[in-house]
Amino acid sequence: MIATLARGNQRVAGTMDADGRDFLNSPPAKTVRFGGCVAETLEKARHGDTNDYELLKHQLVDPEIKDAQLISWLQEFRSCVTQLTKDHEQLVYTILRVPWADRCQAVVDEYLAFLGNLVSAQTVFLCACLKMAVSLFTPNLPRSFDRSHQALQLIVRYVPSTSRFLVPILQDNFPFVQKSSRTLECYVHNLLRVTVYLPSIRRDVLELVVGKLLKLDVSTSRAEMEDAEEHAQKEEVQEQLEEGLFDMVGDEDMSADRPARTSVMVHPVAERLDVLMVVLMAYIKDVCHVDGTRITTRTKELFKDLLSVFEKLILPTHASSHVQYILFYLCSFRLALAEAFLDYLWKILQNPSWPAVLRQTAAGYLGSFLARAKFVPVLTLRACLDLLLSWIHRYIDSQDNGSRQVCCDISLHGPFYAACQAVFYTLIFRHRAILEANMKKGLEYLQGLNLERVVMCQLNPLKVCLPSVTTMFAAFTRKYQVVFCYTIIERNNRQVLPVVRSSAGGDGVSTNINPLDSFFPFDPYLLKRSGQLIEPLYQVWEEPSDTDVLPNKLDQQVRGCLEDEDDFLGGETPHTEGILGVTPSSFGSNICSVGSPPFSHHLLVPDSSCMQVMSC
Repeated sequence: MIATLARGNQRVAGTMDADGRDFLNSPPAKTVRFGGCVAETLEKARHGDTNDYELLKHQLVDPEIKDAQLISWLQEFRSCVTQLTKDHEQLVYTILRVPWADRCQAVVDEYLAFLGNLVSAQTVFLCACLKMAVSLFTPNLPRSFDRSHQALQLIVRYVPSTSRFLVPILQDNFPFVQKSSRTLECYVHNLLRVTVYLPSIRRDVLELVVGKLLKLDVSTSRAEMEDAEEHAQKEEVQEQLEEGLFDMVGDEDMSADRPARTSVMVHPVAERLDVLMVVLMAYIKDVCHVDGTRITTRTKELFKDLLSVFEKLILPTHASSHVQYILFYLCSFRLALAEAFLDYLWKILQNPSWPAVLRQTAAGYLGSFLARAKFVPVLTLRACLDLLLSWIHRYIDSQDNGSRQVCCDISLHGPFYAACQAVFYTLIFRHRAILEANMKKGLEYLQGLNLERVVMCQLNPLKVCLPSVTTMFAAFTRKYQVVFCYTIIERNNRQVLPVVRSSAGGDGVSTNINPLDSFFPFDPYLLKRSGQLIEPLYQVWEEPSDTDVLPNKLDQQVRGCLEDEDDFLGGETPHTEGILGVTPSSFGSNICSVGSPPFSHHLLVPDSSCMQVMSC
């Protein structure tokens, strides 16, 4: 009896030991393994016997599958690839889900060989293979990126029409812009890398990348970025003060960590945008240079592609703050590129077949580029001013010769006013460069522009331009006795100009200190890491000297609109929320850039203390 119980207990203990070992210390036992031939399994499945077929699919996704076994199966799949028709798409999709890129080189080689055979024999699976390769673009081991590009290059070699199918897949797989900076960085980097061996899709890829960057750029205002940085700086100062009171030992360690923190944008959207701008600018530099030497042909081709993207996406996007700097950066490589960009903008401005709003935007880009680009020499600057002033004077002539009375009508003369503002803005920033080489000749040149006629004409551009542009233009022209503007400014301030605007609710009348909806695309660059590439190329605003100050009799309403900002145009920021129009998409945003007022499709009602009242 006792012996029987002992033998029973021993059997139970053995079972419990075995169960405990299986459950806690080892993976589940695989009682059935696929050991047949793949070709035979496919043939049996064709006749209705799917047991081995299902077992094969199940074991292909087993994470513990050995490299040798996987290589053996891949070799068998290669030998019977003609049998892998659409009837076996579930099996093919299972093979494409196998995590091959992080395995040994032998597995990678065999997998790529299978992939080449598959797309050659069964083009029905081309898109599935492309999706598999693109799925490896998101963060993983760097060698996974390399192997994903190996796969794509292999497919391109076997199927020359791959590009037609690849672009939509790249678009569909682009991560949401709310994803982490690292995810976006990896995907964009790999997107741009594709264009190196598949240049036929470069323009499409650039459109995709720039479109996503614009979404980030317009979704957060400059004011929000600056407020976030200012708040973080205050918190850091407070932390340092508190730590300094209690702990002086760790100061060296703290100071060592500080540079890394200061290179990161506090605002999460700004940080994502900064990271992607760094990637895109690095790509631009690498495409145009080989071993530090600029390659002219490659630079010209990239310029053409980016100019096409600019026309399609960036130009119609009102009040973007940073993305347009990719053209600014590229143009710094060679003066001929800057001149080509200026010529492109000039042709849009003076072409009446273009929509007026885009002509006005082109004028804003023209003036802002001339004012801010250090690499634009005085000779080019003067040539552009000559073109602009010549067109402005011809426009004034055409209005003076008409039978009807000329009226200050923005809807009729918007491009003219935008061109005038571009000239005023450019001269505010660059008049010192014109004068410093030879004061006498410089003054003769400025006087030869006949700015007095522009200011005094019946169209009255000073009435429409931003108050700060008008004010600073008047200050420098008075100092050098080029033209005296203050009488006109004071008269304009005593008059009322109705600004008629169309909106979804119909036409309405309102007052607005920015009736042109103008903005200056190359306002100060706020992003930290990518900004390091822009800073050496950028003309900052230099405060006027004591002799440039406004006369006391200047109307206080204009003074009240000038605020202490990073840039001299900070005053034209009404305290109203704007709706930003973006092509091809639209995003609601409160956009307010330093130097540029926000854009709004609806009627603005600014604070009466800063209201520029105008009339015909």
